[in-house]
Amino acid sequence: MARRFSIRKYLQDYSSLYVFIAVLFVMGVAFGAVMVNALSLDQKQEMLQQLGAFFYSLTDHNDFSGQSSFIDSLWLNLKWILLIWLLGLSVIGLPLIFVLDFLKGVLIGFTVGYLVGQFSWEGVLFSLVSVAPQNLLIIPLILIASVTAASFSIAMVKSQFMRGNYKQGQMVQALMRTIVITLGVCVIIVGVSAYEGYISPYLMQWVTPTVPSI
Repeated sequence: MARRFSIRKYLQDYSSLYVFIAVLFVMGVAFGAVMVNALSLDQKQEMLQQLGAFFYSLTDHNDFSGQSSFIDSLWLNLKWILLIWLLGLSVIGLPLIFVLDFLKGVLIGFTVGYLVGQFSWEGVLFSLVSVAPQNLLIIPLILIASVTAASFSIAMVKSQFMRGNYKQGQMVQALMRTIVITLGVCVIIVGVSAYEGYISPYLMQWVTPTVPSI
């Protein structure tokens, strides 16, 4: 008889994996923030021009499409989660899961670091409405998806080297748990992407006038 799934036991079993991936993500954030200082003056000017065009699209309602923004956000977030899940289905994909988590941290750290570095306190305010809210949910979701995928990959390794002690039913149970958790994460991602597509842009429109003109 299959054992009942216990969230408490699940967290206990994989607490070290959660800590490891969380630390890896924080290291990525720090690395991304440091990368801002490595940009040349020309690169900073080019990014300022692109950011200026983005600000203009926010203030010009004719250039803004909430539906398009929602679809782009949903597709990007789902691709990230599904890629992690697919990598977890193979043993060789395990290190790449950690690489993706690190890169996600780098992207967030670089974005926030650049905004704060260029616009000081106005950049902090803009980051709080444009980056922080959705990532407060996306980051834990990616963490859950990564641990779930990595734990399944580790289970596959155990099944190869512990054939006598690792039953086939355990692999099926681990696979079903991975599928259910990943689907749950994807459902929540839809809601997060809806916020990012329809609500976040209006908050950014409210904050944009406070950002120094480019």
